[in-house]
Amino acid sequence: MAVFTEVSPKEARDLLRRLRLGKLLELRGIEGGIENTNYFVTCEQGEYVLTLFERLTAEQLPFYLHLMKHLAHAGIPVPDPQADAHGAILHQVAGKPAALATKLRGKSQLAPQAVHCAAVGDMLARMHLAGRDYQRQQPNLRGLPWWNETVPVVLPHIGAEQAALLQSELAYQNHVATSSAYAALPRGPVHADLFRDNVMFDGDALTGFFDFYFAGVDTFLFDLAVCLNDWCIDLDTGAHDPQRAQAMIDAYQAVRPLTAHERPLLPAMLRAGALRFWISRLWDFYLPREASMLKPHDPAHFERVLRQRVAQPVLL
Repeated sequence: MAVFTEVSPKEARDLLRRLRLGKLLELRGIEGGIENTNYFVTCEQGEYVLTLFERLTAEQLPFYLHLMKHLAHAGIPVPDPQADAHGAILHQVAGKPAALATKLRGKSQLAPQAVHCAAVGDMLARMHLAGRDYQRQQPNLRGLPWWNETVPVVLPHIGAEQAALLQSELAYQNHVATSSAYAALPRGPVHADLFRDNVMFDGDALTGFFDFYFAGVDTFLFDLAVCLNDWCIDLDTGAHDPQRAQAMIDAYQAVRPLTAHERPLLPAMLRAGALRFWISRLWDFYLPREASMLKPHDPAHFERVLRQRVAQPVLL
């Protein structure tokens, strides 16, 4: 989350009036992140998060917003986009498409233990099951086609050793994607970015998932791999943490057991998850946009994770 577009109190008050949420009490920009403009909004009816979309188009946004509505109505703890008198949940603020969603209680658990990883695994599986009857379709926009487009753009900015790894891993993932085993993987709406800072806890109790704006239809195994690559590693080295990973996988499988096609492809999807975020961090680091609050993430982190996943595959 970051602030690319300044929102005035008047613009926030106008939105609250349209949504019948009462008077504006506080408007505060949120630091961090690299995609959208975000503000905390406190008003008479409660606390919300205002998001202005900087890259996603008005045509793409209904997939994300209605997915959140769908999951919220299915009992998954996610932000619920607020509708106006006509039922619209996509609005316009400061000339940008925007949404105002409920703010989750709790805080992020940035040093997770096995209990937190198990809670994420359990709720991720429940989210996957709840999304199976969601009717809207949109691919993961940061999936393999985007990797193929973006790698040539970032290659001039990195050293020969990094370039060799990036190109070889991209070739491997293109090969995996053509296999019959990959084609048989269960698919549906996935979060695709469920890092530690996108989950809220109250103590050890999980209180919600948020930031669904990288969501899309992809393999459920890829979504699980993205989680394992963040929640179940040592952040300094990228090394796999077996205890936390087993807790997450066991809790996930207690709700949605992995299929015979999924189990052998977990090592490849762990590599895919690391590659995806290495590419995007390289792109954000070397080709940044202006923002009044912007802290690009270190690309080297996911290079380390990828090297660990190649050297030491995680087998089920």
